Amino acid sequence: MSCSLLEFCRLQEFKTVRDFLFQSQKIEPVENKNQTDNELSWDTSDWESAWDNGDNPEENSTSATTVEEDAAGQGQPWLQDCVVSLSPCSDLLVVARDQKAVFLSAKWRTDDSGREEMTLAVSWSGILGTEEGECITSAISIPLASQKRSSTGRPDWTCVVVGFTSGYVRFYTESGVLLLAQLLHEDPVLRLKCRTYEIPRHPGVTEQHEEMSILYPAALVTIDGFSLFQSLRACRNQVARATAAGSDVVPPPPLAYKKWGLQEMDTIVDHSSVGIMTLCVFDQMKNASILGGFNASVKGSPPAMSQYITVGAGPYTGFYYAVEGSSQPLLSHVALAVASKLTSALFSAASGWLGWNKNKNEEEVAQKQKPKVEPATPLGIRFGLPDSRRHGEAICLSPCNTLAGVTDDFGRVTLLDLARGIAIRMWKGYRDAQLGWLQVQEERGDREYSPSASLPKRHALFLIIYAPRRGILEVWAMQRGPRVGAFTVGKHCKLLYAGYRLMGVNSVTSQGWQLHTQQVCLLDPTTGALRTVNIPFHLALSDKKSERAKDMHLVKKLSAILKSRDVDPETLENEARNVLLDIKHPAIKKQALESLLSHKNTPVSCLTNIMCALNDTLKEQAADEMDASLPQLCSSQLKLLRLYTDIQQLQSAADTETCAENDSLEGIEDELSRVGPILQRYAQLTSKPSVSFAQDSPDSPLPVQAFLSQMECTEDGKVKVIRRSETEWNQLGNFMFWGCLCGRSPPHKVCDTLQQAGISPQQLLSLLLSVWLQREKETLTKPAETVRHLHTLLVALSNIKGAVEESWDPQSISPWWQQVRSTCVQSHNAAAALLAALVAHRAAKASITSRADSKLQSEWEAVSLELEQWVVCVRQLEDVLVLQTLLLVSSPQGTAGGAAAQCSTKILLEGGTGGIADSVSKWVFRQNMVPERLKEILHKKEVSEDSEDKQEQREGGEGNEEKKNEGDPDKTAELLVAVCQRFPHSLSPDLLFAHCCWEYVVQWNKDPEESRYLSLAVEHLKLISSPHIQLGISTMMWNTFIVKRFSAAAFLMEKVGKAPKDRLCRRDVGMGDKAMTSFLSCCVQLLQILMEADSATEEVPAPELSVEEAWSGAEGPASIAELALEQRGIHYPLVQHHCLLASLLHAAMSFSVKVKPLSLFDSKGKNAFFRDLTTIQLMPSGDMDPSLVSMRQEFLLRVLTGWVQAIDDAPNSTPLPSTGPKANWWPSLCLELGTLLQVNPDILQRHLVCELYNQGLDLRAEEMMLEVQDKDVLGSQLLVLTGQRLSYSLLHSQSQTQAAMELLARLPPTLCTWLKAMDPSELRCPLVPLPQTSRLVSRLVEMLPENHAQYSLALHLLEAVDVLATD
Repeated sequence: MSCSLLEFCRLQEFKTVRDFLFQSQKIEPVENKNQTDNELSWDTSDWESAWDNGDNPEENSTSATTVEEDAAGQGQPWLQDCVVSLSPCSDLLVVARDQKAVFLSAKWRTDDSGREEMTLAVSWSGILGTEEGECITSAISIPLASQKRSSTGRPDWTCVVVGFTSGYVRFYTESGVLLLAQLLHEDPVLRLKCRTYEIPRHPGVTEQHEEMSILYPAALVTIDGFSLFQSLRACRNQVARATAAGSDVVPPPPLAYKKWGLQEMDTIVDHSSVGIMTLCVFDQMKNASILGGFNASVKGSPPAMSQYITVGAGPYTGFYYAVEGSSQPLLSHVALAVASKLTSALFSAASGWLGWNKNKNEEEVAQKQKPKVEPATPLGIRFGLPDSRRHGEAICLSPCNTLAGVTDDFGRVTLLDLARGIAIRMWKGYRDAQLGWLQVQEERGDREYSPSASLPKRHALFLIIYAPRRGILEVWAMQRGPRVGAFTVGKHCKLLYAGYRLMGVNSVTSQGWQLHTQQVCLLDPTTGALRTVNIPFHLALSDKKSERAKDMHLVKKLSAILKSRDVDPETLENEARNVLLDIKHPAIKKQALESLLSHKNTPVSCLTNIMCALNDTLKEQAADEMDASLPQLCSSQLKLLRLYTDIQQLQSAADTETCAENDSLEGIEDELSRVGPILQRYAQLTSKPSVSFAQDSPDSPLPVQAFLSQMECTEDGKVKVIRRSETEWNQLGNFMFWGCLCGRSPPHKVCDTLQQAGISPQQLLSLLLSVWLQREKETLTKPAETVRHLHTLLVALSNIKGAVEESWDPQSISPWWQQVRSTCVQSHNAAAALLAALVAHRAAKASITSRADSKLQSEWEAVSLELEQWVVCVRQLEDVLVLQTLLLVSSPQGTAGGAAAQCSTKILLEGGTGGIADSVSKWVFRQNMVPERLKEILHKKEVSEDSEDKQEQREGGEGNEEKKNEGDPDKTAELLVAVCQRFPHSLSPDLLFAHCCWEYVVQWNKDPEESRYLSLAVEHLKLISSPHIQLGISTMMWNTFIVKRFSAAAFLMEKVGKAPKDRLCRRDVGMGDKAMTSFLSCCVQLLQILMEADSATEEVPAPELSVEEAWSGAEGPASIAELALEQRGIHYPLVQHHCLLASLLHAAMSFSVKVKPLSLFDSKGKNAFFRDLTTIQLMPSGDMDPSLVSMRQEFLLRVLTGWVQAIDDAPNSTPLPSTGPKANWWPSLCLELGTLLQVNPDILQRHLVCELYNQGLDLRAEEMMLEVQDKDVLGSQLLVLTGQRLSYSLLHSQSQTQAAMELLARLPPTLCTWLKAMDPSELRCPLVPLPQTSRLVSRLVEMLPENHAQYSLALHLLEAVDVLATD
């Protein structure tokens, strides 16, 4: 790689800029002037001959074409008469002439091709001069760094500094707003220069501070960069605030500066401020002895000095040194003294500020009287380079501050060593030359193979020389290096070199910044293009190191070519081939070759041609000149490329082989017709639409790069396939064999090609099976054809040498066919695996038969052993296909359970004896199938098995699955029946109900709020016919999921003393209050099932669990039924004790009864709770404490009251529900609990009858009255209730009639007094129809004996009710 000129920006409206600057005069054409003034005729024959002969190939290869000048005169050298300054960030360009200036700012626009490009457009133009006759002499653009922490190196704003012939230096913003102006010297400003902070590259380098220097004809003013940065920021903020407020701008204090009077030099035209330097001890002693003589004293430490270099005449170059810490004053003492008192008088007298807003009188005074100028401090020249006839024109300081380039009027360019003060090199033939420097950093990879790779990165320095007389731009390596680049450019360009970066940066803020600055730019006024020079680092190295670095740049060039989108294949091939052939180092060439081979957009023909050319070149080289691995890599990759091309051509071959009928395929049609219906059903369920990306489609072509990445050539010439990911493996198999399976490619030719390449038949078999299993949907569309093609390929691969062993032990199994079986049993694609097994079974049978015939003997053992494996495998795959078809049936919308489970033979075998039932139970859960529906389906299966033979029914079930339409709901039931018929033992009803029960309780444990899941689990548990399995499942459910939450609920209710609120239930039990009520109901049912199962286990023997013969090899965890049978027996009284507590908790939650449930038991009863149900605990016995019995009785009475209140809205004749608080079994449950809790049941009965009458439910009360034993007490209670009803009707009713009042007057005094004493407010339903009350009084008279104390009162009541009813 060589130097290059890169255009990065283009100027807009450049003609407008020229017209604005030169509108007062017409641009004159360039005239040939006599070059006799102070010039000599120097001999340039050697330079010209070298230029004419073209001894530099880089110049010839990189030269640009000169653009033609336009007819309007734009090509005339008007730009040379202007002051031009470009910001280092290339975002602001200043072009000035006389008093006018134009600012051009960066803008981004989209070109015709849609790419973003940067342009410079006019943002401000105007007149900068304020005094009469002053003109602009120099200008620089200084970008100021942002002080924000989030800044990444872009400038905050750019300040334009302009020097005038009047001596003023003025500072402007990008929009032309004057910030400050100061008169530092009364002579014209010759040159403005700036130095910014640079990170020291080495620990010994002195850190340079920021500084701006202003050159006058006999004086040099330096301004500290930090104070200038702060002042400019303050001025800009002050101007912004004043503009926003509409007020006057407060004049800022003057700048702090140093002013040196440069002596002992006749003429000074340019300068450079090198910065602070410290001499070594030897140079210090040498200077002391030269200046002070033999007896001069030497200080202990060398002083720090600021070095200034000037060019001009007498001497030609001058070296000045200002010792730091000397008596040089900071000429701002007056300014600091008056900074607090901003009076305009002091400013005009002491500081020299102009241009700020004042009133008219002050402006007139300022115009008449110039500010006072401080005198300069004399500074003598230390030494110089005397040349009486040579006049210096410009000096350009290098970025490292050690070298400087000087131009003179003799057309020479001199290179100075600033540390030694000598000229070390000179170029001639460069009249009016413009200089610039370019520092290039070593890129990563240039020293990758070098021992010094861990050292800091190196920097290379290049001098840029623009010779406008000849229109060439040259690049020279420093210090004594050759010319490394030359470009033919226009004769009227301007070389712009700033020599500084951002101001305001220090060692702290610059960390992590990426400073985007251009070092050297070439401005072409004819086209308005800004171009920068790109120089590779390796051009600064010696030949040996440069060769390696050049190779690395060739690699980068290749990467750039590969990344380009607009390169056509032919150009790409030529460029890549040339780059690979030009690279010398073998390791780098190998790296480039691998990069080319891995690029995804390179065509295979291009790669093949490049590899052939490279391979031929490597063969011509001597063996000792190159690494042996490179030719091996080249030949191996070429072999793989040709293999890829051959397979690709075979896929598009027009002549396909005719597939001959094979005897080994006889009977395959019968097999396909037998499994055809279930295959159709499976295909329908798997052909549902799905979203996929085009690049992931299996029909997309395999890129050659993916092919090469999976292939590896071994040392013996074989090809090994590297298995990385499943997707890539499937893509490779699809590329090789899918054409054959579809009938588009000749299978035998493909197999022969792969065999000749040296790929092992085992890997080819794996690739074939992977693509067959992956493309299951396509194979099921035409199963007969694809099966035949698969058989052809399988037989062809089996005949490859090394596939099937020539002889194997008759008692062993062939590894080749075992690989097929192993792949099929692991596949989740059940249909494709079954078809592959059927084909392989036929092929294996034919192969074994032919081998036995060839040996003229019958190896029955080998035949039977191998074929027996195939029979078992096919049977298992058929079972899996039916099961997978069932699992693919979609679940109703809104049901839980997730996606359908994928099953395979291997998964079912590893799932243990309960794996099949577990899969079906998960499907039942997803289908949201109620237990009764499942029981009905299983009952149909048993009936059909009783009527027909099992095998016939199995085949008939498979054959009739497709007789009904797709939308028939019975199709799912038929599938389930078919699965159960194929697994008669693994899916027996008890096992299936057990697994369903366990699945539901597991799902409930994940989300306890779904109480329906636990209820369904209990319902499934009830359907288990074997008490042994029922007992074990119940015990496991209780211990695993129930007891922990049950105990938490009991302790919570004990703590709060009532039915807890929803928040407390969620906190302690993990579910809401409604879910907790349902949970306690399920606990009662579970414990009741547990007791019933325990009672029935002695009458029924334990069942024997078995599996189908084909699945006898299952290995894995034990099934739920097996674990249930292993459970120990329970302690019946302890279960009954827990059931009692569960009933109490359920009743308290259902009717919100205040109770502390555990307090209803004594200490023995409390200690027995929540123990293992299989252990024997000390249970309560004997009579209970009367206080406990009283509490229990009170609780049960409240429960009965709550039940009566719950059924209040239910009519007397309506049957009550079977669940919930209105269930009809609550009274019987309370009586049963009363018996267990030693509470008199007659008390409960009487209370229930009274509550029913109190609620107005007389008919239900009469039914319950029959069971009451103590009629006398009940009669007394009901007599009071009757009196309350009559008292309400006669005395407290709002609609009292006259007849009622008359009846009240006729009543006996005792009865009237008794009725008035009654309180009807105790009745919940006082307004009862009078016939019901009359019926109740009649019952009372019948119930009370005649000798009862209240019998007469009852007769009076009966008489009163009858009279009232008659009226």
